[in-house]
Amino acid sequence: MYEVPYHSKNLSQSCFLITGGAGFIGSNLVEYLLKYKAKKVRVLDNFSTGVMDNIAPFLSDPAFELFEGDIRNIDDCRKAVSGIDYVAHQAALGSVPRSINDPLTTNDVNITGFLNMLLAAKDAQVKRFIYAASSSTYGDHPGLPKVEDTIGNPMSPYAVTKYVNELYANVFSRIYDFHTIGLRYFNVFGPRQNPNGPYAAVIPLFIEAAKKKEAPIINGDGETSRDFTFVENAVQANIKALLSDDIHTSEVINIAAGERTTLNELWQHISGIWHIDVAPIYQTERKGDVKHSLANVDKANRLIGYRPAFSVMQGLAIAMEWYKNRAV
Repeated sequence: MYEVPYHSKNLSQSCFLITGGAGFIGSNLVEYLLKYKAKKVRVLDNFSTGVMDNIAPFLSDPAFELFEGDIRNIDDCRKAVSGIDYVAHQAALGSVPRSINDPLTTNDVNITGFLNMLLAAKDAQVKRFIYAASSSTYGDHPGLPKVEDTIGNPMSPYAVTKYVNELYANVFSRIYDFHTIGLRYFNVFGPRQNPNGPYAAVIPLFIEAAKKKEAPIINGDGETSRDFTFVENAVQANIKALLSDDIHTSEVINIAAGERTTLNELWQHISGIWHIDVAPIYQTERKGDVKHSLANVDKANRLIGYRPAFSVMQGLAIAMEWYKNRAV
């Protein structure tokens, strides 16, 4: 992946910190930065959800640094940002169901941890701080496509935490002149996304079910729709946002493919590629889930030049090849 660079600047004099860099999106971002010869790429991770396998290929690269620490510890955050030019804050506890089962830990990581990183980066005077926001912030607002300045009520503790991130970022911009960009991800998928565990995302779960010729579990009637976004689109957005020069306030932008796919359509496509004829098992809808999601990405295009380079189907083809070759 990343055969086409999403930047024009020389990265050889720049140092980057990726929090959550052993995770799914973070490790893909690390791969990009190392491929294009960043001076230093430091990862801060406590391995609560990230895995060493994701960063194992980078350990021998002299530009790569691993700092095992926790964003809930302000001292770890301050050490991690030392000597850093750009921060991509990807560390968080994802999953709506996990936040419903354990709202306290989700709050601790996603709000306290975020504030620690924001403060440490501000005090270190980094050039740019980008963070992983979430489409869950749109909550129960029914409008489609989703536009950044129109949101509803949060539907889960996870959504609350991601909205609080945006509020803190806005306050830091107005009080401290520390300007950030929040990337509201819409259902990112792709290589290195973990298909195992109770909080695995739907696409890796579907692909693993297809591999085993088993019926996938669908919560609801399968007509729930999502703006599934290939991970390379998310990496593109991070790179363009990190290196942007003309952002002088706190901004939040949608990062998505701009197309809507139902879960039934998703399974039909995946099962068709694997040549299996297995019907899904439908279960009760989960609490806190948004029924439909679709992004307007005009603001991202206008502010940072973001254009999704991969459609859902193009991304699925790459992801399925990766899962096909993945060790079980």
